Amino acid sequence: MPGIRPLLATVVAAFALSSTASAQGPTPVAAKKPLDHAAYGIWNRIAGSALSSDGRFALYALASDSADGTLHVAGVSSAAGSTVIPRGTAGVFTDDGRFVVFRISPEQAAVRQAKKEKKKPDQMPQDSMGILDLSTGALTKYARVRSFKVPSDASNAVAILFAKSDAKPDSARSDSTKAPAPSPGATPVRPEEPGKMPEPNPSSGAAPAPKPAKEAKRDEGTELVVRTLATGQERRIADVVWYDFSDDGRTLVYVAGNKAGTADGVYSLDVASGAVSTLLAGKGNYRQVTLSKNGQVAFLSNTADFTTAQPEFSVYLSSGAAPARRVVAPGAAAMPAGWWVSDNSALSFSESGARLFFGTAPRPESEPDSAAASENEVKVDIWNWKDPLLQPMQLKRLDLERRRTYRAMVSTKDGRIVQLATAEIPDITVANRNDGDIALASTSLPYQQQISWDESASDYYLVDLKNGSSTRILEGAKSFASLSPEGKYITWFDQEARQWFAMDTKSRAVRQISTGIPTALQNEDHDTPDLPNAYGSAGWTLNDDLFLIYDRMDIWAVDPTGKRAPRNITEGVGRQENLRFRYVRLDTDERAIDPSKDMTLSSFHLWTKQDGFYRDRVNGSGQPIRLITADKSLGAPRKAEDADVIMLTRADFSEYPDLWITDTNFRDWRRISEANPQQSEYVWGTSELVSWRSGDGQTLQGVLYKPEGFDPSKKYPMMVYFYERLSDGVHNYVTPAAGSSSINTSFYVSRGYLVFTPDIPYRTGYPGESAFKAVVPGVLSLIAQGFVDENRVGVQGHSWGGYQIAYLVTKTNLFRAAEAGAPVANMTSAYGGIRWGSGMSRAFQYEKTQSRIGGTLWDAPMHFIENSPIFWADKVETPLLMMHNDEDGAVPWEQGIEYFSALRRLHKPVWLVVYNGEDHGLGKPQNKLDWTIRMQQYFDHYLKDAPPPVWLEQGVPALEKGKNLGLDLVTDGSVTAAPSSSSSRGGNR
Repeated sequence: MPGIRPLLATVVAAFALSSTASAQGPTPVAAKKPLDHAAYGIWNRIAGSALSSDGRFALYALASDSADGTLHVAGVSSAAGSTVIPRGTAGVFTDDGRFVVFRISPEQAAVRQAKKEKKKPDQMPQDSMGILDLSTGALTKYARVRSFKVPSDASNAVAILFAKSDAKPDSARSDSTKAPAPSPGATPVRPEEPGKMPEPNPSSGAAPAPKPAKEAKRDEGTELVVRTLATGQERRIADVVWYDFSDDGRTLVYVAGNKAGTADGVYSLDVASGAVSTLLAGKGNYRQVTLSKNGQVAFLSNTADFTTAQPEFSVYLSSGAAPARRVVAPGAAAMPAGWWVSDNSALSFSESGARLFFGTAPRPESEPDSAAASENEVKVDIWNWKDPLLQPMQLKRLDLERRRTYRAMVSTKDGRIVQLATAEIPDITVANRNDGDIALASTSLPYQQQISWDESASDYYLVDLKNGSSTRILEGAKSFASLSPEGKYITWFDQEARQWFAMDTKSRAVRQISTGIPTALQNEDHDTPDLPNAYGSAGWTLNDDLFLIYDRMDIWAVDPTGKRAPRNITEGVGRQENLRFRYVRLDTDERAIDPSKDMTLSSFHLWTKQDGFYRDRVNGSGQPIRLITADKSLGAPRKAEDADVIMLTRADFSEYPDLWITDTNFRDWRRISEANPQQSEYVWGTSELVSWRSGDGQTLQGVLYKPEGFDPSKKYPMMVYFYERLSDGVHNYVTPAAGSSSINTSFYVSRGYLVFTPDIPYRTGYPGESAFKAVVPGVLSLIAQGFVDENRVGVQGHSWGGYQIAYLVTKTNLFRAAEAGAPVANMTSAYGGIRWGSGMSRAFQYEKTQSRIGGTLWDAPMHFIENSPIFWADKVETPLLMMHNDEDGAVPWEQGIEYFSALRRLHKPVWLVVYNGEDHGLGKPQNKLDWTIRMQQYFDHYLKDAPPPVWLEQGVPALEKGKNLGLDLVTDGSVTAAPSSSSSRGGNR
């Protein structure tokens, strides 16, 4: 789209101006400018953030669409003194907080130029990386870096893998500022001796076999540097494919491979001494390497079978430095006949390292040579009524099914192999971090057909890992069952009984554990024609003693043995004060809640929408202690591992969610980021909660967004946007951006519109009428207050919102203009269709979920007809714009065509915008911008009397496709360039 580049130039200039203006202080409201489409590119987003373990430093990256990003490293004790690294991103702290290791992205301009020149992938600008020493300020950089890693629990070293390059190894080093010079020992390191790959270990059984006629493909590596952070000493290793540190940083395990196969193998480097041990070597592939916490290394290799047409993988295990031994060989007796070890599944150790888990699968048939396929080959799908899944769904899941694996385990002590998952019961979870003697297995296979029209269901089995026996404990369950951390209990919520249950995994006794709780444990706002879900749980206390569950407001401790009555640990304060309490897990490694220690709770006021935090204890007898509440949106807090430091975001509609530092009492707050200072130059707005009574007499809430400088004595045009319930987001910040489908609230408010987002409760069988009874009274209640221009109200929505708008305009002329994105216009034709994005039948959503009809087409035909806008198209008098793309995988685009064709025949003002190759929502940036401009032109024309664009007034003939976008404006019969875009020329397919 030729109009994009001038726009980017405008964006860069705007960024320079905004930086100057923000340095000069606040801008008076009268001097501020409204947002325009050029502003999107200068808005930054925080792309990643982290706290050092000691809580002394924080880092975050800023990124935007128009400029290269920056990495910021700041001391948390003061907002001043931060280090800014151009193009830095993906930063991580070493465990001691002394070093920051980060990626450096190439310049956007260089990438664009390389793409323009159609350079090959290895000729494209590559990432670099940097190491910042926070104690000295020294900055070391490396060029052409593919990846890097640091140990999770140590700070001794960093490993750097370079991208493929024909350059000499030393050229990978870019520069070093204030960095100590590499020690004399910084020489290339090869296993065993420099320049020579070790011979395969004869005892491993991995000696190279005769070369087959057509050799299987192998992985090829590049150079790896292991740098000692304190000294700068480097060790270089050639041909590395994969690598990782042990948690303690003492060992680096890596896989090597080259074209000739002479480097192929798995090796272990002692980071301190530089000694390299060969775990297994020989021509072949080495995959899924994993390290245990106690120093073991496991991996898959097909080196022993590499010469066959389909080389089979075996599972190998090493103590960490000793040669690996094969613990699972092809054809192991524990595996089903015809199965093999699959390289599609990751290996994993149990917490203690006593067990190693791997994946098995039926051995696939050899793939036919595609070049030999006949040009007369028949390609056909056979739909059979007995198929568990519809053919489209099978085809969507084809790659997943081909790669499906089934969990098995081998004892690292005695080599005993157990096949855990089976084709009939494919999913299994082992208790006690995979060290338990109990597992929970499940299968949804018997219920696959019914997911076309009903909720998914599963059978659950209790598996005894000592003898492999299994017992079915739940049949056709529609809710999720889970194991307690120690494996003593299995819990689930019965949606029909609306109660929690627990099974003792030893005695197999089942108890209803929520008996006596007087409040509802299921979603009380549930309004779809299916069973309601539970509010959920906070987890378990130590030793599987108590299970913590939620009602709408409070937290309850229930005894899985049934001996103690449920206890409200938040003392009913949530229900008394209309607060929703939820547990906040500050320790990411926490396995269970210590009932004797303080726990942090988030709070949310269900009416005022205030966020906050409280403190409480499971074993405490007092009420929760309020730490903070605010008319803000407070993000999830993250705690420094070894310090009383919390980092979180704070926002409201006018305040970007910057990063703030506080303590675990949430007392002293310090902002450490200022992502978008340029916002002060733009007209913004405010958000507030409003309430009204629906057509059914319910008190509803919504959000009204007002322009900055709002004058209640004036009348404003108003946009209405809705999607079920949105009032909880009253304090959310809306970044100015070209959207994938819907209006941007900040943009419209900045340009003088009111924006209203009403909540909608639904009644089964009447989704369209439910929207009418909620939205129309809400709009009328605002008009009655005198500041809304009743002749200039527009409405916009997409998908489910688009359907409701398509329905509303058949029932009311309240709206001057409407846009319905990807609407269902005809429920009778849509009901039996396919959601091509997933391959699922659309019937389930009408019978059980969002469309809320609650029955089949033959059981409730009138509900389908009454709720289908197309049957009432002759009633439409509101101009209607639609976007419906030709590769929509959620709502068939034929639905938009049906409605457009009907309205066109009736001579109603209607437009259908179709972006070629786009899905349910737009993905390409140029299409997002184009659609955002078109919606603004459309609503500005009808609600602000702006001149219409060519595409709206005259259309764009097919002969002009790819030549003229029709964005120029028609004024007094002549065409002038649109002020909202730099060009109306461009090419969409």
